[in-house]
Amino acid sequence: MTSSGAGPSLVRIIRRGSRRKLFPAAILVALAAFLVAPASGVASPSAHLKDPKHKVGRGTSTNWSGYAVPGTGATHVIGTWNQPTATCSAGENSWSSPWVGIDGNASNTVEQIGTDTDCSRGVPFYYAWYEMYPKSLVTISIPVRAGDSFTGEVTYTGSGYLLRLRNNTTGNTFQTTQVSKKARRTSVEWVMEGPSSGLLTNFGVVGFSSTSATISGQTGSLAAFGGRLPITMVTQSGASRAVPSGVAGDGSFSVGWAHG
Repeated sequence: MTSSGAGPSLVRIIRRGSRRKLFPAAILVALAAFLVAPASGVASPSAHLKDPKHKVGRGTSTNWSGYAVPGTGATHVIGTWNQPTATCSAGENSWSSPWVGIDGNASNTVEQIGTDTDCSRGVPFYYAWYEMYPKSLVTISIPVRAGDSFTGEVTYTGSGYLLRLRNNTTGNTFQTTQVSKKARRTSVEWVMEGPSSGLLTNFGVVGFSSTSATISGQTGSLAAFGGRLPITMVTQSGASRAVPSGVAGDGSFSVGWAHG
């Protein structure tokens, strides 16, 4: 995870201090922790837990926008996106999150991995994470900057779920294997998520590409699945908040912000 502003200034402080005296080990550990921590006053990313789809109608949800493919026996999903830029107003607290995953469209579990584009007290904030819902979200310590390209992937191995995330811009990678005895493997998704109750960060437009999945015995790009379901994020009153485009022949699509 990264935060703007704090890192460079602290590095300069460390370098100036190192010319005068050596820092005790405990102080160096504390300073290192500060370098990877969010700026002062930035809310903890762990507060932004991801949920299964809060369905309003067949193609609308209060917290998801993107595409799902319902089915059975899902074993794989992968997709690439560019980290959106957060446009934050003064004092704004909001969040949005592109991710790929298995389950959650019509089940109460989700096996997912992605990134966040948030505003915390008016400051853009970015980080990576995975979540085996209903277990808690786990943050991932790899660089996340606006404009970076990410590829997320979830694979059912037969005994667990292999979750992978790669920052294609920096080359940093992460993977973990997690177990879920409750997962039903009844859908795959490429989703831009936001809070059902709360402000959706203005992320502009996020594009998903290199989409592929295996479900119901079929493997292919999103475009290959005739039963794919477009999902529009809406307010409680039904106004559009985030809207997916159509799917191109190569399986790519985009989600555009419409309303917080």
